[in-house]
Amino acid sequence: DRNRTAPFPFCGNRFEFRAVGSSQNCCLPVMVCNAVMSAGMAHLAGLIEGGMSHRDAVAQVYKENKHVIFTGNGYSAEWPIEANKRGLPNLNTTPKAVATWNSDKNKKLFEDLKIYTVEETEARQEVMYENYISSLCCEVETMIQMCETGILPACAKDLEKYKGFEKLGGNRKAIYDAILDQLEKLKTAFDKKPHSSLSAEATYLCDTIKPQMVALRAAVDKAEGVMEASIYPYPTYEQMIYHHHF
Repeated sequence: DRNRTAPFPFCGNRFEFRAVGSSQNCCLPVMVCNAVMSAGMAHLAGLIEGGMSHRDAVAQVYKENKHVIFTGNGYSAEWPIEANKRGLPNLNTTPKAVATWNSDKNKKLFEDLKIYTVEETEARQEVMYENYISSLCCEVETMIQMCETGILPACAKDLEKYKGFEKLGGNRKAIYDAILDQLEKLKTAFDKKPHSSLSAEATYLCDTIKPQMVALRAAVDKAEGVMEASIYPYPTYEQMIYHHHF
């Protein structure tokens, strides 16, 4: 990719991998990168050892894979559309990516390179699902608790100050009521979380619960903009970033 902020930027004489999450151990991504390189080199070596010239072998590999090369703006809305036309997968969520981990192609690759057995590949997928589900469930429960024990009581306190001064209070009540509405939607959706399989649970959390968390977050953000600063129960972005000025 042409951008140095890309997951695989080209830095003059090398490619760098910068997509490891801040809380992620880098050993798994490094293993996958090395496996991809090893598989590619093994394929190229097989062509050469089979009698093909170096030039023809490289040309064939390029022809087989040139559809992945893109020198345009990888951040544009047009690129996913173009990638889809080229038959490239767009695994833009964790459940989508984890679902492809134990594909037949990957199982064979890991086994051929003596990295994982078939059973180990499947076990790794299960661990990935469980980690995602546990992390997201913890975030949901924390969000609910923060709203119930901090945000909603603060809303009530703020409204209390405007009793008899409804005009001064403006649309506070509607804004605060929206928080409760979104919170109840989140709790209801979370209670309906499926347990039929890890993949179904992870997909539900990603596609149903996360958007509702965003909706609740938006309602709380709106309340933060009107609530008396001394009542708001949690540090604001302003306080966290510029705390040395307070």
